[in-house]
Amino acid sequence: MAQAPSASQPGSDGGDRTQDEMLVVDRLVKHFPVRGGLLYRTVAKVQAVDGVSFAIRRGETFGLVGESGCGKSTIGRTILRLLPATSGSVRFEGVDLFAQRRGDLKRLRRHMQIIFQDPFSSLDPRMPVGTIIGEGLEIHGIGDRAERERIVQGTMDLVGLRAQYVRRYPHEFSGGQRQRIGIARALVLRPKFIVCDEPVSALDVSIQSQILNLLKDLQQQLHLTYLFIAHNLAVVKYISDQIGVMYLGKLVELSESQELFLRPLHPDPRALLSAIPRPDPVTKRERIVLTGDVPSPINPPTGCRFHPRCPIAMEICHREEPEWRDVGGGHHVACHAV
Repeated sequence: MAQAPSASQPGSDGGDRTQDEMLVVDRLVKHFPVRGGLLYRTVAKVQAVDGVSFAIRRGETFGLVGESGCGKSTIGRTILRLLPATSGSVRFEGVDLFAQRRGDLKRLRRHMQIIFQDPFSSLDPRMPVGTIIGEGLEIHGIGDRAERERIVQGTMDLVGLRAQYVRRYPHEFSGGQRQRIGIARALVLRPKFIVCDEPVSALDVSIQSQILNLLKDLQQQLHLTYLFIAHNLAVVKYISDQIGVMYLGKLVELSESQELFLRPLHPDPRALLSAIPRPDPVTKRERIVLTGDVPSPINPPTGCRFHPRCPIAMEICHREEPEWRDVGGGHHVACHAV
């Protein structure tokens, strides 16, 4: 079986770039037990994430894209230790997050936050907006009550919310406004790194562009680093500097954003890109249609996990897992046909 790529590979393309890497994920594995029977024993495991490695450079956006259920959100939550990892390591500014005790982890979490996908269920309907946004300040003991109120109002202004909304409740806001509240909650501690877990997928298209532009403006203004998780390649292209494509718990391709769209190498991202409509009716693009369903992560296929749906699968794909290879310019791929 091919070994998972080391964390230094995806983040380097010549020269020592490790000093610019804020977050390094190395061979991350997350399996969920499946229990059953009279004694409720573990009878199987959901291999949600299986040996994923990548690095995120300071001040940039790393886009993580793939079909639903491929493990994208699990990676984001495991990085922040919202879920316990099965194995692997995550280093944030050189600190091993999985080795930190509760007190040390709490201090580190001031610098790492998350924006959740659903702006409806991620906000407590019983709490006013000001309390929701300022909860982190209180937990970390920042300032007195007057100081916390000042910081909350300043953060609300930063994301385009009026200060007089501070005593309103989530049900009084639209979907886009609720997501701005979620962004304000993530920003109030002035973090360095934010996991954006599909932050626009639950919003109308017209609102999506507003939120994306807001995130880009905030990144420039506050010098933020993002892990941006999405299933829409067009959205990921707009906001990302690097893009990693996942399939069934594994990375299958990783490169700079423009490079991936100009020269996709793995059949999965090629099929995803072929589905993006072009505004020019004259220009035609060959549509690649994948057949069959995504296999179960409880019992993934042997060899290359993509081979049951791959239009160019070979005999070797059925029995051997492809190696993770650097094809030049920081472009990495796991495919026997490349």
